[in-house]
Amino acid sequence: MEDTQIIALYWERDERAISETAEKYGRYCHSVAYGILQNNEDSEECVNDTYTGAWNSIPPHKPELLSAFLAKITRRISLNRLRSRLTKKRGGGQYAVTLGELEECIPSSFAAEDMLQTHELTRILNEFLEELSTEERRVFLCRYWYLDPIKDIAKRFSFGESKVKMMLKRTREKLLTHLEKEGITL
Repeated sequence: MEDTQIIALYWERDERAISETAEKYGRYCHSVAYGILQNNEDSEECVNDTYTGAWNSIPPHKPELLSAFLAKITRRISLNRLRSRLTKKRGGGQYAVTLGELEECIPSSFAAEDMLQTHELTRILNEFLEELSTEERRVFLCRYWYLDPIKDIAKRFSFGESKVKMMLKRTREKLLTHLEKEGITL
C-alpha cells in the first residue's frame, strides 16, 4: 500500500492503518530501535509504541515522508527507553559513547541531548550536513543518528574500522569549526 493511502487510513481513524504500517515499515522501525537498544524484546516494544505514537499524531500531523516520520518516533521512544535503562544501571551502550564523542563539538554549558532538540541547532546541523560529501554525511548519520557501532558502519561501507574512526574524527572537527563560525563555542 502507498504511503498516501496509509496516511489516509490514519486520518479516517481506520485501524487498518496500524497493520499496514506494520507490514510496510515494521522491519525498518525495528532496525532503528535495535540500533539504539541492542535488544530484540525492547525493540519490539518500541516498535509497537511507535504505532501508537503514529496513531496519536496522525492527525493532526500529515507527514510528507511516512518512513522518516516513523523513524523519528521510533528513535525518540528508543532513546527514552535507553535513557531509562542507563539511569538504572549507569554505563555502556552506543548512546553514551556517541554522545561522549560529540561533547568535543557541543558546548559544555548545555547537555548534548538538550542542545540537539533546539530549533537553532537543528538548523545549523542541517546546514552542516548539506556541506558534507554524501559518503561523509551517511557515515556521520549512521553513527550519530542511528547510533550504529563503528564495526557495523565499516562493514556497511566496506571500510576498515580505522578509516571510519578517522572520517568521524575529521567530520567532528569540521562540525566544531562550523559551530564556532555560527557563534556556538565551547
